[in-house]
Amino acid sequence: MNDSEKQKSRHWMKKRFLVEESGKTEHEVACFIKAPAVALENLKCKIVNDTSSLVVEDSEELVSNVISIECSDYEKKIPFPINIAIPFTSCFRGNYREIMVKVTDVNFQSTYLTPISLEGYQGKHKETFAEVKIYHLGVFSVLSCLKKETFTVPKTGLSQKLSVDPRISFYYHPETFSSPAPMQLKVQPVEPSLVSTLKARHDMYHSVVSTSALVYVQHPSAQPLNSSVTITLPCPPNPEKKRQGDESEHVRAISATIKRVAAAYQPRAVSASVRKSGENLSDTLKLLGHRNKEEGWKVFDDVTIHNARNGLVSFELNEHLESFLIIRLSFILENTYLLYFAQALEEAVCSTMANVILYQKRENPYKIVVLLSASRELSWELQTLHEEGYFGPPEPTHQFSLREGEQIHFRFRGNIFASENGKDFGKVYRLTFHSQRKPRLDLQIKEVDEFGNYSSPHYKGTAVFYKITREMITKDWEQPLPNGEYQHQTPLCKLALTLPKHEKLINRPQSTKRIYSDSSEALWDNLLQWLAEELAGDNTSLLALRVPVRRSVRQLVRLKCPDNLTHQIYELLSCWKKTLPRSADKQQLLSRYLQKSGRSDLAEELLFKWQNKVFT
Repeated sequence: MNDSEKQKSRHWMKKRFLVEESGKTEHEVACFIKAPAVALENLKCKIVNDTSSLVVEDSEELVSNVISIECSDYEKKIPFPINIAIPFTSCFRGNYREIMVKVTDVNFQSTYLTPISLEGYQGKHKETFAEVKIYHLGVFSVLSCLKKETFTVPKTGLSQKLSVDPRISFYYHPETFSSPAPMQLKVQPVEPSLVSTLKARHDMYHSVVSTSALVYVQHPSAQPLNSSVTITLPCPPNPEKKRQGDESEHVRAISATIKRVAAAYQPRAVSASVRKSGENLSDTLKLLGHRNKEEGWKVFDDVTIHNARNGLVSFELNEHLESFLIIRLSFILENTYLLYFAQALEEAVCSTMANVILYQKRENPYKIVVLLSASRELSWELQTLHEEGYFGPPEPTHQFSLREGEQIHFRFRGNIFASENGKDFGKVYRLTFHSQRKPRLDLQIKEVDEFGNYSSPHYKGTAVFYKITREMITKDWEQPLPNGEYQHQTPLCKLALTLPKHEKLINRPQSTKRIYSDSSEALWDNLLQWLAEELAGDNTSLLALRVPVRRSVRQLVRLKCPDNLTHQIYELLSCWKKTLPRSADKQQLLSRYLQKSGRSDLAEELLFKWQNKVFT
């Protein structure tokens, strides 16, 4: 190493890496790296969001770009550790989650790093960056993960409340472990709406009132329990029981008043009503858990669960469970159905309901946007697209369930195909779902055959969507594609779309140009154009115009001229005129319709122009 390189190795610098994501033209900040100047010269960074399905697992949410950092000169040694700061955006963090940086190597082995800092400055603006100290290069991503609680249980025992939810506590008696035992816990909250959704889908879960959170426990030392552990956690009470309890208190108050006022009148009837209001209010509590993932869920009928105050429950556990939850039942449910419910619940907490949106640019229907939206944000996404000038039809798809990192692949069929760059048409496109990011594709579409759909005023096509799970994706950093053919499967959903046909201008010789056989035809063409301009000037809608045409004609006119009301009205009037026999008194009929539409002024002017053969 020469003197210049020695000086660079001592001098630390911070470098901003501006990179271009594949398939996009704009550059964006991938990361900031703080390292010796000689190391920064040999580092290269790129955004590899196509591999995002390979870096997330259940209960993890991607909140940044996926970036790859490599050394361009393999003979140069990087003086680790160095600092890296990755920009991220996290919308929903909450008390149960934390921001972590995940480092994945070429063999897909991952480590998690706790950020030194979560904020930084870009110029004068304060932004969110996850800064970590790294000891090797690889693929980096910022994730929102379930917060890990770590504590050590000494031989003398321990009473531990969790910081994520102080209502959850573990009490270890003295000598529970023969030596100090480290414990690691994560808590996955369960929303009441999720339980309601599962009950609405399956009648067999009707007796489920509520559940506790899902608790995940790691016991690295694997020491056996010498005595039981007392666990307390919240499991919401039956709202019906509380309501009936309130009613019971109300009845007792009324009962006492009645007894004081008229002790001789129906005391037994009042007493009976009080007892009845308290009948059948006892809930059943069940502990479900599994010792390991391979063994699966199990119902522990031998564990007694006690109700405590304020919706808390407690129980004694004599063995180690990797995960567990409490289910409150209004009446007994078979263990088989309880196991089904636990499996469905575990899958549901790691899933998000989503919709596909495919909208066309109103000013240019050849431009479309396709995006995946979480159903809870659908209204907001549609409003944003409307502000950008994108509208349906088609309407968004039905809701479907997606896990983090799952993909939607789609292609176009029929007489329409698409391209990202305006050149390569007919490809298969993909969107990778991440609940805190906005998967979106801006495409250009065109007709396959300009002479196709000859009986229709527009070209027709269909976008066909397929769901690709993480397990179907090949673990390959270069080409993370689905392993095997999937397009023979039943599509997840389909969306139909149309393109208006071009009006072809044909230059004919003078002898073949159209000549009106009757001057009245030319007059009518001018009169309808004038009338359309007058009505459009007053913003008269097609529905307000009382011209007897079919509903399909009105829809066709809107599709043909979506942004020009004058053309819409002209086309509507032209279609109406074509349906009339040659002998019909068009002027009298049209004047009558104008009067019905509240435009007597235009009816009088139309009569004047017709009688005086005024063409303008």
